[in-house]
Amino acid sequence: MQLTVFRNDIIDGLQKSSGIIPAKTGAAFLRTIWLEAVAGTLRILSTDSSLEFTGQYAAKVTAEGLCGVQGKSFFELVRKLPPGEISLTLDEASGNLLIKQGSRRYKLPVSDRNWFQPFSTFPEEGGVTWSGDFLQEIIERVAYCISDEDTMEAMACMYFRPVPGEAKIEVCGLNGHQFSLVGFLNDDLCAMMPPEGMLIQKKYVSELKRWLTSDEVELAMGQKRLFFRTVKSDEAAPEAPPRTETFSLPLSFYQYPDYNAFVSKLTTDGVSTLTIDRLECIDALERVAIFNTDNNRCAYFLFDGPGELSLKSQGQEAGEATETLECAFTGSLDKVAFPTKDLTDILGHFASPRVTMTLTGAEGPCGIVGENDAQSLVIIMPMKIVEETYYSEEDIA
Repeated sequence: MQLTVFRNDIIDGLQKSSGIIPAKTGAAFLRTIWLEAVAGTLRILSTDSSLEFTGQYAAKVTAEGLCGVQGKSFFELVRKLPPGEISLTLDEASGNLLIKQGSRRYKLPVSDRNWFQPFSTFPEEGGVTWSGDFLQEIIERVAYCISDEDTMEAMACMYFRPVPGEAKIEVCGLNGHQFSLVGFLNDDLCAMMPPEGMLIQKKYVSELKRWLTSDEVELAMGQKRLFFRTVKSDEAAPEAPPRTETFSLPLSFYQYPDYNAFVSKLTTDGVSTLTIDRLECIDALERVAIFNTDNNRCAYFLFDGPGELSLKSQGQEAGEATETLECAFTGSLDKVAFPTKDLTDILGHFASPRVTMTLTGAEGPCGIVGENDAQSLVIIMPMKIVEETYYSEEDIA
């Protein structure tokens, strides 16, 4: 194998490639980045045995071939080199990859060729082009509500579901006490997706988000894997092979809970509604959170009238806080308590100046929507209220 390639053409791909391989733990072959010179391109490949990355970049290939090197070391070396052309030559006799740039010379030992296993190929039929920006936004709105526990099976996954009879996709995350749902229209994606939808484990969603850019991305589904591909031509050299990067991950096949069972409760009779200024509420929650303790992590919402909301927090050692906010309230609910940190986090994921909370009861699901956050719903479960008094009015006075 012998080729030359420009450092700036491959550095982003090397960063993405090295990002999915383990640094020091795991089998040695999983810490390998594979370099393949073929047909005027350099292919960079890596895997952690579940995720797979393949990048293809323009190069001047003198001799085709394949070799593997210690991934983190190779990336760090190239990252610290200045822009310019790099020469890569496999020395079969010494078993080293020779790296040259100007007067600089380096040698890296190569991995056993038998370690290499063929990577999954992108299905060329049935692919759908989608906005990378939009997919990142979907992940941002949903991922924080997905369970971090792999043992939770389906609840540790992001769920994509085509709505029957509509050209609509619903994407959701659930962890037992929080639920996020985002809907959007996409005929092509609905046609590609099976009726039962698809599940992606949260740990893979995090890697996917790091890989995505603002470029358009092509999606395709295999029997067991989901593929994402970006293709970008070099405007300065349109005759050169385009830069192509493919990221694939395994699909999960658990049974996702029927979330319509608790979403439908938001439309039943007797619910209360609360509309508040989102940023004003976040500021108040951050202040009352100072008075939370390990045993009392909630903020109490007290409904004093149609236009007034009192936020309260207290702890035996922390003290007591009360703030009053303007609001629009309808219903008969007197009091409800929410985990302060969770509610603050949820409100931070909205963009609307004002949000509306639909309260089904002191211990029933509460739905949150924003006037400018179309097709987005978050549900949070209130905390059970335990009446405790640590300070009296006389103490505070």
